[in-house]
Amino acid sequence: MKSNRRQKAVYIALCVLAAIVVWVFVDNFGNNGGPVMHTKWFRDVPVTYTGETVLTERGFMLLEEDTVSTVDLEMEGTLVDLALLDKDYIRVTVDLSNVSRTGVQTASSVIYGYTEEYFRQNITVSDRTPSTITINVAELYHKTVDVRCELTGNVAEGYSAGELQISPTEIEVRGDQADVDAVSYAKVTLDLGQDATSTVTGDLPVQFYDENDQLLEDTSLQTTEETIQVTLPVYVTRELMLTMDFQESAGARLDNVTWRIAPETILVSGPAEVLNGMDSIVLDEFDLASLGSTTNYSYAIPIPEGCENLSGVTRATLQISFNDLQRTTVTATNFILTNAPEGRDVDLLTEQLEISIFGTSEDVAAITADNILVTVDLSDFGSAVGTYTVPAEVTVVGRDVGVSGGPYRVRLTISEQTADAPAEPDTPAEETPSTGDETT
Repeated sequence: MKSNRRQKAVYIALCVLAAIVVWVFVDNFGNNGGPVMHTKWFRDVPVTYTGETVLTERGFMLLEEDTVSTVDLEMEGTLVDLALLDKDYIRVTVDLSNVSRTGVQTASSVIYGYTEEYFRQNITVSDRTPSTITINVAELYHKTVDVRCELTGNVAEGYSAGELQISPTEIEVRGDQADVDAVSYAKVTLDLGQDATSTVTGDLPVQFYDENDQLLEDTSLQTTEETIQVTLPVYVTRELMLTMDFQESAGARLDNVTWRIAPETILVSGPAEVLNGMDSIVLDEFDLASLGSTTNYSYAIPIPEGCENLSGVTRATLQISFNDLQRTTVTATNFILTNAPEGRDVDLLTEQLEISIFGTSEDVAAITADNILVTVDLSDFGSAVGTYTVPAEVTVVGRDVGVSGGPYRVRLTISEQTADAPAEPDTPAEETPSTGDETT
């Protein structure tokens, strides 16, 4: 019994499927082999307007009043195609670039299209309501108004706000004369948040207000700027120490000098993002090896960009001197020749060289000729022959002592090597004639 019921259900399902197949076939191919066409209305299809930039350039504007915004379209196609079609796939576009006069008029450039290529080939527009699309074009009225900015939020304690920067400070408002005349100024709102500690900036949307400071809503106003850039610098005041970038070298160490800068600090105000990471200002580099009898040096105080020197002091003085500095002369006798040319003999003519050194009294007193090395590099004399004056590099080993004076040079002669003369063969001694007195 149950088996008969299952067979009956399968049979009914097959009949329904066959009926659907026949229906689809007849609908698409009909009695004459062609599809049976049907129609379907699609309501409130939005109208898109293009070319408004060209319209504006001609001094015109499109008014919403008497301008069609949606249309009802009757579409023709097969039942299957119409079932697949959705209103979102339909596009109604009106081109305004050829409009040349004001007033209510019929749009001449209307395109009915689809987002999918399939519907372009299989669906057509059979009727529309309204039958024509009307537009209302008016002469574009314009004027320039100021841009104001309202601040919300607050700056953190210990910080201060700088001058508000608005760009642009004026904008042109376009639209219907009644709407434009009602505009007194434009306004944007910059939210600082709670306890702002750094500069706040933003591209802000514009709103229009009348002379009674009332917001103007639901207007058809156009403007040259959709957003306004606003920046509020947030400043912090810091006391920055003045210092130098001291360059040390042998014999000239920072721990062997006494120095001070007057003034020691200055008061600077500026953007928090610049000053929050600073605790000092470097006046300049100072090579300690160049420090001689002069003890006072003057420098302009460089202020970070965008900051203000509240102290008003523009120059600082460095007072510096060595605690213990001894200078003397040592006779160098250790010469090293490097990169000597092949096939050449080098004869160093300079046997001694007076070298000026400096450092602490203890280090200088400990220096002897054995601590001084004079290195002569001959890499530039590969094929040279003759007598030359050659630069020499002087180094001190064993002590933290610097070399002054210079440049140092030595004299030397370069000549071609000569092969050694062959040794003479041994000559045997001549035999002495026998006298007959030898003892055997």
